[in-house]
Amino acid sequence: MLAKRMMGWVLALLSVPFVAMAERPYIDIEQRLTAEQLREVGLSSQQLELLNRMLREASAKRAKIVASQSGESQDDDDRGRASFASFNDKPISSRLKGSVSGWEPGTEFELENGQRWKVLKGSMKLREPMQAPEILVVPGIAGRWFLQVDEDLPKARVYRTD
Repeated sequence: MLAKRMMGWVLALLSVPFVAMAERPYIDIEQRLTAEQLREVGLSSQQLELLNRMLREASAKRAKIVASQSGESQDDDDRGRASFASFNDKPISSRLKGSVSGWEPGTEFELENGQRWKVLKGSMKLREPMQAPEILVVPGIAGRWFLQVDEDLPKARVYRTD
């Protein structure tokens, strides 16, 4: 029975266009794992329910962040896009609040649009501090983001913290 169900899922996935897959809702853990795998994990029904709720809420929160980064609006019921986070992302143009003299991992930048970004990789020391420069936060592959202060300078790999 499980094999038929798995084969049905595979056929369904192959028949659905890639973009439609990005709109899929969260799938409960019980539907992702076999009965044997669930026994190995050893969670009670209450624990599974709590974990599913927490993962569903995290997925919805992440999907909202993705939507706000790409300038789209999204309802609470529109979940599941988080797994394809960079699919529709667009560059974010804003201005830094305050001045910048450089960055290194851990440096946090606040933008005038209210977003906060923290440096994950990359370091740079500017010759002279820049006061509230125009910046561009550009999407990369696999959900990575890069902060560009000047097109002639190296970009810092960043992640959103707000």
